[in-house]
Amino acid sequence: MHHPTRPPPRLCRLALLPSLLLCAGLASAEPPSQQAMITPNYKDADLAQIVEAVSQVTGKNFIIDPRVKAQVTMLSSTPMAAGAFYEAFLAILQVHGFVAVPSGKVYKIIPDANARQVPGNDLPNYVSSSSDELVTQVVQLKTVSAAQLVPILRPLLPQSGHLAAYTPGNVLIISDHANNVNRVLRIIERIDQGGEDDIDIVRLEHAAATDIVRVVNQLSQAGAAEGGSTIKLIADERSNSVLISGEKSQRLRLRTLVAHLDTPLESGTGTRVRYLKYADAEKIAGKLKEQVQGATAGAQAAGGGAQAVQEKGTTIWADPATNALVMTAPSKLMRQLMDVVDRLDIRRLEVQVEAIIVEITGSKNIDLGVNWAVDASSANIGAGGFITPIGAAGTSLATVAAAAQNVTALTPAAVPTGLTVGIGRLAKTGTNFAALLSAIAGTANTNIISTPTIVTLDNQEATIKVATEVPFVTGSYASTQAAGTGTTGVVNPFQTIQRQEVGTILKITPQITDDGTVLLKIEQEVSSLIKSAIPTVDVQTSKRVINTRVLANDGEIIVLGGLISDNVTESEQRVPLLGSLPLIGNLFKTRSSTKEKTNLMVFIRPKILVDGAQMATETAAKYNYIRALEARRSGKVDLIPGERQPTLPDLQSLEPHTPPAETPKARASRTSASPEPVAPRPPVPAAEPPPVPPPGPGR
Repeated sequence: MHHPTRPPPRLCRLALLPSLLLCAGLASAEPPSQQAMITPNYKDADLAQIVEAVSQVTGKNFIIDPRVKAQVTMLSSTPMAAGAFYEAFLAILQVHGFVAVPSGKVYKIIPDANARQVPGNDLPNYVSSSSDELVTQVVQLKTVSAAQLVPILRPLLPQSGHLAAYTPGNVLIISDHANNVNRVLRIIERIDQGGEDDIDIVRLEHAAATDIVRVVNQLSQAGAAEGGSTIKLIADERSNSVLISGEKSQRLRLRTLVAHLDTPLESGTGTRVRYLKYADAEKIAGKLKEQVQGATAGAQAAGGGAQAVQEKGTTIWADPATNALVMTAPSKLMRQLMDVVDRLDIRRLEVQVEAIIVEITGSKNIDLGVNWAVDASSANIGAGGFITPIGAAGTSLATVAAAAQNVTALTPAAVPTGLTVGIGRLAKTGTNFAALLSAIAGTANTNIISTPTIVTLDNQEATIKVATEVPFVTGSYASTQAAGTGTTGVVNPFQTIQRQEVGTILKITPQITDDGTVLLKIEQEVSSLIKSAIPTVDVQTSKRVINTRVLANDGEIIVLGGLISDNVTESEQRVPLLGSLPLIGNLFKTRSSTKEKTNLMVFIRPKILVDGAQMATETAAKYNYIRALEARRSGKVDLIPGERQPTLPDLQSLEPHTPPAETPKARASRTSASPEPVAPRPPVPAAEPPPVPPPGPGR
């Protein structure tokens, strides 16, 4: 750097005639501390030369960014001090898009776009309105939100400036040239001033806050603006208060109006008739009486004598014919009762539950054996076999022998089942013998798929029963008439029969939780008549019962339980010693094998029906499915010309063409005197549409 008293030769060469005066002045000037007066004049001078001159005049040290290059023209007709010359230098930098940022004892001259990342004159006590230095200021706001001011003040700052809001502290951070920051601070000072808008809280004693707000808003057109200020009224139902916000004169006017409306009824009590839409009036009336009795007892215990006397005069009764509540109570208690009714008389969600029962059962049975009999005492062969006869009751040696001797004795019940081959000697004299070979094979298959469906209200038990009453013999006896009755020896048989339900029985109670899942209490019973390969005394039934509680999502299919079994039974009967002989022993034994395999699964799928439209969709799907099954038939009745089978009508023909505009009950409720408006029910949250499950059996 050149000596302060010696001007740079290159500066004198580039400057024009006016610049020579500056060069001469610098040559004869005193040190910067003595505040020498200078008259700078430049024309197309290099910016680096001006920085060097400013450094000599002000005594400041500069570091120039390599990107800082410009040709500068500055004309001055009056002398200026070193400080004014430095301010003019900062203005030159701003015009050309540069800035001087202090960094310790030196100043860095960098492009204006990088100024926000470099520390400058941060948080000064005073921001100059004429300086172009880079400053950063933090402004604490009192009444205005900092976030709301950012979009308002942002157009006042250049692109290189910085403006941000810190919401938790309600402060603004501004970084720009000092003169512009000073202007923004003055604007903020004018905006951040507390006005006369405040909030008044008016506590009501007799009227309902919601009614007062509704009436006043209708009168003032929902808070019309007057004098640039907007008046607002909000009802606080918990404290029965009215909150008034706005300009002071408007608040005073509305406070007077609210106080005039908050007057008690002339009789002190009122009678209301409330028609219920969904709830049961008789049940609701009993619960409301209990609540009033509890409130009266609490008021007496707390020493509220007047309130207890008023509440003792409260009457509540139900009219079952119109499903309506008739209530007589003070206005304050009436509001409480109406609020309870509003929250109870709501449309409850419905749940459609579809159970899918799949059961596949197969059984096989094979019997093979030989029976022997020898008899020399009579012409007929008796049942004198070595082994118990196999197969059905009619497959015995005695039955076959009797049938062989007398064809008329062969009845349908006595016909052997399976393959029965007999050989022997049947004569009236001599020794008779017989050998009976019996082979029996039986197969039974059962395939049951049922999908019972039921729709019920939330938290309401429902039962669907599709069953047949089957008689079962539980006992029998016979009585013989005693002598002397005229019918001696007559037998009177008697049987006791018990009827049992065989079929599908589904009892379910759904409960919808807050997160949209369904808690199901299920009692599922599936029973059916089965055919067995083994002869039995009476019919056989299979019974499957599930009692459980499960959680399922809307439209989700879950498995309740199942059974997969594979049973094999083998038995053998033989004559001692003879049945153990090789090969020959097969003539003195009987064998039986049974195999039974069962596959049973029970599934459940709940679906929440939010509104009538969804209910109509599900109903139409089932209705059209049944009509499609009927359409597959020919429709004609055999042997009766001109007659057709009855079918379901088209669903669209059953729907009303024009829905009624207003029901009689709604019209009666509207025309009746009702000073208390019905509060709107909370909207039912729209459930997200469940994923479409795969079609179940029978769909």
